Amino acid sequence: MNHYRYSKQREHILSYIKSVKTHPTANVIYDELRPKFPNLSMGTVYRNLQILSDQGEITKLDFGSTFDHYDGYTNEHSHFVCTSCQQVYDMPGNYPLIDQVQKVTAHQIEGCLIKYYGLCQDCLKKVKGDN
Repeated sequence: MNHYRYSKQREHILSYIKSVKTHPTANVIYDELRPKFPNLSMGTVYRNLQILSDQGEITKLDFGSTFDHYDGYTNEHSHFVCTSCQQVYDMPGNYPLIDQVQKVTAHQIEGCLIKYYGLCQDCLKKVKGDN
């Protein structure tokens, strides 16, 4: 693993991601931290997100949308992605099928990424007219 110099900006990026449950994009992180760091650039945000991801401090979530989302909760868990508002939510539970799949395939499974998708509670209310 590469060793990187200490960076106050990286520290704040990590702190922000770990403090929210919203799975922010790089743009959201940039907008949030820009008032504190007026010289912050998007390149710096992306570079530090890659470093933090490489170090296992955060998880980069690529759900095939335009922008990646970032998760500060690195324990194995699944996600729900709203097909309307694109919000990403943590889902509770574990992966009981891993042992079964491992036995059937004889592969050594080291992790699992499950994505549920549909309408979140807020968007569902809008569709049903329950404002």
